[in-house]
Amino acid sequence: KGHDSDHDHGAHQEPGFVGFLKRWLFTTNHKDIGTLYLTISMVNFLLAGTMALLIRSELFMPGHRLLSPDFFNTMTTMHGLIMVFGVVMPVFVGLANWQLPMMLGAPDMALPRLNNWSFWLLPFAFTILLSTFFMSGSAPNFGWTFYAPLSTKYGPPSTDFMIFAIHIMGMSSILGSINIIATILNMRAPGMKLMQMPMFVWTWLITAFLLLAIMPVLAGTVTMMLTDRH
Repeated sequence: KGHDSDHDHGAHQEPGFVGFLKRWLFTTNHKDIGTLYLTISMVNFLLAGTMALLIRSELFMPGHRLLSPDFFNTMTTMHGLIMVFGVVMPVFVGLANWQLPMMLGAPDMALPRLNNWSFWLLPFAFTILLSTFFMSGSAPNFGWTFYAPLSTKYGPPSTDFMIFAIHIMGMSSILGSINIIATILNMRAPGMKLMQMPMFVWTWLITAFLLLAIMPVLAGTVTMMLTDRH
């Protein structure tokens, strides 16, 4: 009976669009949330991939071909940010959500509602990040590693929104990491010792601790960027 017995796929949901919406908005099922992560990764991959095509089209031949220098820098910045925070990280968290409970013999993740929340922070973060394209000046255009002083002294006003978006993405990663650590340490099947866990589970245990260590540092860095700007 296992993994889907408690919060299943539409067995007790309202029919029609409202039921569909409620099922995906409020789901605490680890497979559903894993699917949501994988879906947002694919959408962002297509978006960032389009930006990469624009970058490479501009570099196809020497000289100014298709994009203005400012827009080229914007494409480089946004491509990097979306690929790292919107593709690589969510795709692996999606795989973790799908696989970890099944590999550990757990019915679900340790903190299912936190799991839901950590996903739904991401669409809001990427909406804020992409909204910078429609702001005065331009979207962030100083490279995805926030080269100072280009980012602190000369960055467009929209940079502040990018900083806010990164804070929300970081919060999502921290919550997801807490959930993964709690699941691995507390929800293993009876008799499964740490050294009996599959390699995938071990890699995620280590990665989750690394994310918990680095995300507050990133948050501090972009906060100092904000104070330098103002």
